[in-house]
Amino acid sequence: MVLDSFRLDGRVALVTGGGRGIGQALATALAEAGADVALLGRTRPTATAARIEALGRRVLVVPGDLATAGPDALADAVEAVVTGLGRLDVLVNNAGLIRRSAAVAHPPEDWAQVLRVDLDAVFHLCQAAGRVMLGQRHGRIVNVASMLSYQGGVRVPSYTAAKHAVVGLTRALANEWAAEGVNVNAIAPGYIATDQTMVLRDDPDRERAIRERIPAGRWGTPEDLMGAVVFLASDAARYVHGSVLAVDGGWLAR
Repeated sequence: MVLDSFRLDGRVALVTGGGRGIGQALATALAEAGADVALLGRTRPTATAARIEALGRRVLVVPGDLATAGPDALADAVEAVVTGLGRLDVLVNNAGLIRRSAAVAHPPEDWAQVLRVDLDAVFHLCQAAGRVMLGQRHGRIVNVASMLSYQGGVRVPSYTAAKHAVVGLTRALANEWAAEGVNVNAIAPGYIATDQTMVLRDDPDRERAIRERIPAGRWGTPEDLMGAVVFLASDAARYVHGSVLAVDGGWLAR
C-alpha cells in the first residue's frame, strides 16, 4: 500500500530547534509517523518532548548551542543520538536565526552569528550525519530553506545569504550522496506565523501587504509543514534528491 511508504516506524530522527514553532511541528509530525525523535537545541524542549512521548515514541534531548558549537561538538551530538537511540535515519536542520537591519549598518557580529547558525551548523551536522548514513547506505536529510532562498528580502542580508547557501548545499550533497542511498532535500516555508515573523505581523501595513500577496490569502502555520517533512523523510521520497519543496501558500507562483 502506498500509504505504508510514508510510515517511519523504527526510524530515528534528529531535529534541531525543536522546542517551538516550526521545529516543534516537524518533530511532532515525525513522531506521529512512527519515528523516535532526538531534539538538539540550547533550551530544554519540554513541551515538544511531552508531545512525542504521548505518541508512544522515544525522545532524546541533546543540549547544544548552534551559535557556539563547532564541528567536533556537532559530531558528538550526532554520536549521542546514535548511542542513545541506537541509530540515525533522518536529520532535519530546522534551527535558524535572523537579525534585521539595513545592509549598510548590519553589524559584523550579527553577520557572523547568523551564518554560523543558519549555514555552518547545517553543513557540519549534514557532514556528521552523512558519515552515519553513508555507512548504512540509507538516510534522509531535510534542510529548512526559505522564501529568501529565492528572493533578496529587505533588511536581512545575512539571513538571505545563508538561506541561498542552504539550497546550494542541499543540491551539492544530493549530487554526492544520492547513489549511496542518502536523500538530501529541503523545505522552503513561506510566511509562517511564528515568533520570528512576529515583528512583521505586528506591523499592520506590512502584515496586510504580505497577506494580500499570498494566493492562499493567509499566513501559514507550522502545522502546514508537517506533511512535507514526513514525505521527504520517508520511503515515499526515495527517488527525490536535491529538491526544494516550497510550502508557501502560492507565494512563489505570483
